[in-house]
Amino acid sequence: MAMSTDLSDLSAAALSRLLARGEIDALELTEYFIERVESCGDASVFTCLTYERAREEARRSAARYRKGEPLGALDGIPVAWKDVIDVAGTPTTAASAIYKDAAPAGRDAPVVANLAAAGMVTLGKTNLSEFAYSALGLNPHFGTPLNPHARDAPRVPGGSSSGSGVAVGARLVPVAIGTDTGGSVRVPAAFNGAVGYKTSELRFDRSGVFPLSETLDTIGVLAHSVADCSMVDLAMRGIRCEMAEKSQARSLETLRLIVPENVVMDDLQPEVYGNFMATIKCLADAGATVLWRRLPELDELKALSESHGFIASAEAYFRQRELLEGDQGAKVDPFVFRRIMAAKGMSAYDLLQLQRGRLRLRESLWSAIGDDLIAMPTVAHVAPAMAAVQDDIDAFAAVNAKTIRNTLWANMLNMCALAIPNGTGEAGMPTSAAFYAAGGGEDRLLKTGEALDDIIKAVQIGS
Repeated sequence: MAMSTDLSDLSAAALSRLLARGEIDALELTEYFIERVESCGDASVFTCLTYERAREEARRSAARYRKGEPLGALDGIPVAWKDVIDVAGTPTTAASAIYKDAAPAGRDAPVVANLAAAGMVTLGKTNLSEFAYSALGLNPHFGTPLNPHARDAPRVPGGSSSGSGVAVGARLVPVAIGTDTGGSVRVPAAFNGAVGYKTSELRFDRSGVFPLSETLDTIGVLAHSVADCSMVDLAMRGIRCEMAEKSQARSLETLRLIVPENVVMDDLQPEVYGNFMATIKCLADAGATVLWRRLPELDELKALSESHGFIASAEAYFRQRELLEGDQGAKVDPFVFRRIMAAKGMSAYDLLQLQRGRLRLRESLWSAIGDDLIAMPTVAHVAPAMAAVQDDIDAFAAVNAKTIRNTLWANMLNMCALAIPNGTGEAGMPTSAAFYAAGGGEDRLLKTGEALDDIIKAVQIGS
């Protein structure tokens, strides 16, 4: 069926309405996105393509629609998976040369199985920073996906879910799944102009997911709208998602937003600051109460990490020690190697200080904010130029640290989050605003986030 609409610009919710009305066939939709992947010109976005599986899933979806028996709103919608998540019949490489020839997974991870049970169509697995341990997204083994918004020079995709961010940002797929240990969904979402949804620690079953940090790892979604993230959130928990209607205007009169005055507003690029302030104003105009407040937990957490190191590094070193200290260590990305090996010198005292400190600060912050949301710029800057970081490990480390400054704290304190595009900055690159709720507050965050998304998008369209 010929379509006058550019399907790649549509959200999953909008595509589901087309499928429900019979305006497009699920197999036709899958072929459309396969063609986009094949013609994109960037072979580094995906580590593995699963077209045979995708076409079979799409054929089954199309048959269900013909019978009037779709599995829900996501039936027939294409999805891509970060290559740390097991997809049956494909290796899980973690984008490492060491695991490049790993045996194929024998079965889907539970989250993959749940989206397949909802009728979603798996197009392939996406690239990432090796072992999921870099916020910039460079990869010396599988190549680095190119940020699709860059026009002046090649720019980083953001990591670690680099391929997932680019796949959505370049309109190669409407939904991609990533993981987030310190910003690895929110950063690529911000850099690629996508919505990023980070869950708290127990939201999804993480079985069949290659771990970086068993304490801090979370699974998240990259998509074109918060409504899409809401649908996928239900399906990944095995809950049927009904056909999506167009979202209605919602009041923000009961919403309180806390904007931290410390740490996260420091040293922002001018456009990032300007766009964030415009976002806060439009939300206040829509009825939200905005409170500027110092959050001492952010300062304390920063000092804790500076004094004792990082839990993620310690857990990655524990898991990968034999590999890193053996002959294979030379194959690892030098930045990732250095970052993990820094934990070798951590003491039991350091680790216990981090573990106990995060629990104390989490309880303190959760108590302080209650049902309020915290708002801040997702990242202090837009995606940097590749040339500034790719050949200088010290420059890379400095930019990486600044990139995760506004995101890392949320994993340590078990927050859930939404990153929403809110304009453009330097060289026309996307900027983003992030909204945080205490862990377990995903349902409230997503419901409110749909309204935030609608209002922020409307202001950008009208500007």
